[in-house]
Amino acid sequence: MTTSNKPISLAGPVDADVLRTAQLNKFLVEAGLYETVEESARREEVLGELDKIVKDWVKQLTSQRGYTDQMVEEANAVLFTFGSYRLGVHGPGADIDTLCVGPSYVNREEDFFIVLHEILSQTEEVTHLQPVPDAHVPVMKFKFHGISIDLLYASVSLLVVPSDLDISQESVLYEIDEATVRSLTGCRVADQILRLVPNIENFRTTLRCLKHWAKRRGVYSNVTGFLGGVNWALLVARVCQLYPNAVPSMLVSRFFRVFTQWHWPTPVMLCAIEEEELGFPVWDPRKNPRDRTHHMPIITPAYPCMNSSYNVSTSTLRVMIEQFQFGNKICQEIELNKANWSALFEPFNFFEAYKNYLQVDIIAEDDEDLRLWKGWVESRLRQLTLKIERDTYGKLQCHPYPSEYADPSRQCAHCSFFMGLSRKEGVKIQEGQAFDIRGTVDEFRHEINMYMFWKPGMELAVSHVRRKEIPAYVFPEGYRRPRPQRHVNHHQQSDKNATENGTLTGSPDGQLKRKLASAGVDDTEPCRSVKRASVSPVHPKTSSPLSGNVSDDPTSNNQTKVTSNASGGSQNSPSSGNVEQAKCSSSSQASEKSLDSIPSGSKCVKVEAACSGDVTSKQANCISHVSDSTAPAVVVSTTLKRVAEKVVLELVGSESLGGNNADLLQITEKDMGNVLAEKVHFGGNGVSQSGLHEELELNILIEVLSKAHAGVNSDGSKKLALRHGLKPNPCTLSIAVVLFSLYSTFRYLFATFCRVSLISTA
Repeated sequence: MTTSNKPISLAGPVDADVLRTAQLNKFLVEAGLYETVEESARREEVLGELDKIVKDWVKQLTSQRGYTDQMVEEANAVLFTFGSYRLGVHGPGADIDTLCVGPSYVNREEDFFIVLHEILSQTEEVTHLQPVPDAHVPVMKFKFHGISIDLLYASVSLLVVPSDLDISQESVLYEIDEATVRSLTGCRVADQILRLVPNIENFRTTLRCLKHWAKRRGVYSNVTGFLGGVNWALLVARVCQLYPNAVPSMLVSRFFRVFTQWHWPTPVMLCAIEEEELGFPVWDPRKNPRDRTHHMPIITPAYPCMNSSYNVSTSTLRVMIEQFQFGNKICQEIELNKANWSALFEPFNFFEAYKNYLQVDIIAEDDEDLRLWKGWVESRLRQLTLKIERDTYGKLQCHPYPSEYADPSRQCAHCSFFMGLSRKEGVKIQEGQAFDIRGTVDEFRHEINMYMFWKPGMELAVSHVRRKEIPAYVFPEGYRRPRPQRHVNHHQQSDKNATENGTLTGSPDGQLKRKLASAGVDDTEPCRSVKRASVSPVHPKTSSPLSGNVSDDPTSNNQTKVTSNASGGSQNSPSSGNVEQAKCSSSSQASEKSLDSIPSGSKCVKVEAACSGDVTSKQANCISHVSDSTAPAVVVSTTLKRVAEKVVLELVGSESLGGNNADLLQITEKDMGNVLAEKVHFGGNGVSQSGLHEELELNILIEVLSKAHAGVNSDGSKKLALRHGLKPNPCTLSIAVVLFSLYSTFRYLFATFCRVSLISTA
């Protein structure tokens, strides 16, 4: 596979381009993107000390394994750098990517991750030591004199490693495994990039600018499915090849122009793909079916050529293309003197861009555990995006945001990540279709719980939050800025209310429900994490044929709770109805109270109490979720046990039953399968608040009651109802539900009455 190295333009800069370049350089300096001379010297000192440590480590191993004194004297390890430091675009506080190349008899599994790890752990200047042996590229992370170091290791097929080793030669790849090849790739790619760009200084300034832009716009993160440092370097290097005489201001503008119009998945390549005879796989969609699934291939220029951006998904590619379009628009305005460079670097207002979000809360016992736990969870967040795309057939799009957030008022070790959720534009969705991703979240949680270094206190929760429920601590000022009011007509406002409340227009009736899985955590004590109920999208009420009431109360929510921790999670059925939150005093009895049967049309019923922490008073409060029942509802008793007990006491008398009262009730409850019929709340559009059609939900409820009475598993009855899709009249079915419960109750009463009569006769 070849690529054309023919430039698009050989034109050089005019006076206006030189002036804009000077303004760009001034902006980058004022933004603090360059480190001081003292900081640069400090990095050189740290690398010198680390180089001495690895050389002594290899000599020690050589001596322990019985090699001659001459071999011990000649034993050597060479330290290389790569990434932003090697390319010359690192900023203050940036880490240093380093590679240690050692002889063939020093291995990675034991010598590097055990022996060298022990040496570093005993070094006073080394802190935050974290080995990651199972990573795609095995790495040891630590801080040396406060400077972050990512240290890789590669064992080459040489007994003595020369100090002037040239790792760009293919000979270093002989007789090594693929993990070692991946470790060497970073250095080999960095060297090739610097060889292939026409002007290194212009390349560095442009790359420094675009990396800063990508971070400000939220698209700089390889681990979450966007682009990392090497990806941006390869894209900028390609633009430098296409415009070899351009200065940085021109290159930035041409960058956005080129990649706004790029036809993905056409690969970006700096040179032709080399196919050596060493047998390592190279990127080639003609031969490898897996390579055909890559959405944004950016190919490394060193053998073996690989796609450096395989993490990109359809959702993250969409986000990046939108940001490229934004950058192209601003650059056009800059060239017309209608904007300055600061407009290009305006931060992306992520928390105003979507109506629905997923919040991923990560909690641990202390900061060290949080660092390990967060690293594991963050490395798997991309899988959650891919799973949601898979399970919704690409109709629900995710925008993972790379930044992490922490509530400063909470004293326990924690952090949060957020994902924006939106329906894919132009996709027709059937009326009543819901995005139920509870199973997707459960699968993701199960994979997270497989962490081999899990410790007590490491917890994870995924919760769905609406835009107005985003916590205040994610905003720079600590509070949400008020959104500007716009004058809209009544029709536009009603459409906006419907969308804000979790309903998207697009069906013949103009309403599509969205049901999202959620799980949450909050803490009631400074360093103790507990679960909190999270709120699903709001389902606005519509006109009901029975009540005639219309409500677009934005505070009403459909409650769904899915709790999660590291040992596994439990899932509760969604509580139907529109939910509002009211604080009450913390009480252990609140969560243990059973639901009482209430007449149809009653105003409200307590659905659930969930504890949440009041961070200002540091006292635990309860949030009671109250269900508004202005629309018609069918209410069945929570358990037949409570109804049976009440009626038996009135008709027969507690004394007649003697000490068998509780026993009889327990037997009856067991025989009936402890059927729980929850309150079912219907809207006027044929969709209940739990996301199913009202006829279908009634079918399921009747099947559950009848099958439980007959001793049949309720899961099978649900599948039967779904399979047949019966559509009886809702009013008739409401009566049928009550009759089923009464039939079961009076059957029990009749048996009890006969037994009492026999006892009295005896």
